[in-house]
Amino acid sequence: MPVWNQANVNHLLARTLFGFSAKDSQQAMGYGNYPDLVNKALLSDIPLPSAPNPWVNATPVQAQQDDGSAGNWYRELTYWWYNRMLGEGLNMREKMVLFFHNHFSNERDKVTYPQHMYQQNQLFRKYAFGNFKQLVKDVTIDPSMLIYLDGNNSRGSNANENYAREIMELFTLGIGNYTETDIKQAAKVFSGWQVKGLVSAFDSTRWYTEATVTVFTKAAKFKYDTLIDWIFEQKAAAEFICRKLYQEFVYYKPNEAFVLQMADVFRKNNFEIKPLLSFLFTSDEFYKASIQGSKIKNPTELMVGSAKLLQIKATDTVNLYELSKTLQMQLFQPPNVAGWPGQREWISSTTYSHRGGFTDSLITGKRYNGVAVTGKLDTLPFARSFATSEKAVEFVDELTALALRFPLSDVRKKFLLDTMLDGTTIMNWNTYVLSADTRINKFLKTLMRLPEYQLC
Repeated sequence: MPVWNQANVNHLLARTLFGFSAKDSQQAMGYGNYPDLVNKALLSDIPLPSAPNPWVNATPVQAQQDDGSAGNWYRELTYWWYNRMLGEGLNMREKMVLFFHNHFSNERDKVTYPQHMYQQNQLFRKYAFGNFKQLVKDVTIDPSMLIYLDGNNSRGSNANENYAREIMELFTLGIGNYTETDIKQAAKVFSGWQVKGLVSAFDSTRWYTEATVTVFTKAAKFKYDTLIDWIFEQKAAAEFICRKLYQEFVYYKPNEAFVLQMADVFRKNNFEIKPLLSFLFTSDEFYKASIQGSKIKNPTELMVGSAKLLQIKATDTVNLYELSKTLQMQLFQPPNVAGWPGQREWISSTTYSHRGGFTDSLITGKRYNGVAVTGKLDTLPFARSFATSEKAVEFVDELTALALRFPLSDVRKKFLLDTMLDGTTIMNWNTYVLSADTRINKFLKTLMRLPEYQLC
């Protein structure tokens, strides 16, 4: 069992949540051990959230496109999801929803009705800690997926291969674990499903007519769900999703020996996600020093996490939405079927500058382009919520330890301290000195613009 201490707990929270506040960290420490924190908080089952608006139950019609309603609803849906992330507490369900959103990638430009994407988003929430095999079955006939990968118009006599290819390549097995013949045969099995309003329906007249098809050397009259059962009989299935989970939550270069351990746990638990995540987050592997501070925050983690760190009371979701496009992570609009590539792709000379502009906006109340935003740092109450606020060195150290997972050099720490003191002495520092709020703001802006702040 890994050592229980503040640094390790903060590492766990940084990887499993969209950031955390000092209060969140203190609450987590109150659990006293990793199994309780993981199983009683992070992986606890909670009710599904209420819908953003009754429009989610409206039958999709062309008029919603013509009058702009669909676009407005997509925006509202995105705001709603951001609020779920901001209010996640110590539960990592929303992190898993985003993981599945990227894994089973769908784009709003093609899935034009937000009702369908909302349903899929709730499906990911339902199975966040549930059975992965059943999730794949439900995703297969999900209206959003049927539209996105062209299953909606697939007939057994002329089967569209898009979903059959992606379920094997991107969703369950990975390249090298299937043949082109497997794809062609599986495509017939997945035919026959159509989107009817808000739901999907099976039309047997559009299904394949052969007595059997052969997939992975097995000949059978497969239905879509029995074929998925057969896919999960392949050794590569458990290893593939475990490798992706490792890359998401641990390190982008997987430890293949540990991935095999994860896969063994996954199979023994009949592809249930919760025991797999519990195993991962209580393992020594997850807390290795070389792992901590090694992941580049995606834009959603950066934006939501920064608001939570600063204890912003009314985060401007419009600001999040607009900056997400600039930072190249607009929710419900991944770049392609493979999803966002992540890690080093998140940082460029352009996006790095905009990342800093966003964190500045939380402190100044203005975006980098001068547009005012609602919800900004209440500087002095925030600072005074820390017991060390009247001791300059200790305050800088505490904020730095809370905000960063990558260790700072002594030179870097002194730079931050000098930035906050801004000419006054350590002995004369307190939050009641002239312009203390300005000095603290300057320190926080500098801290959140550091390269180290981009890591978790």
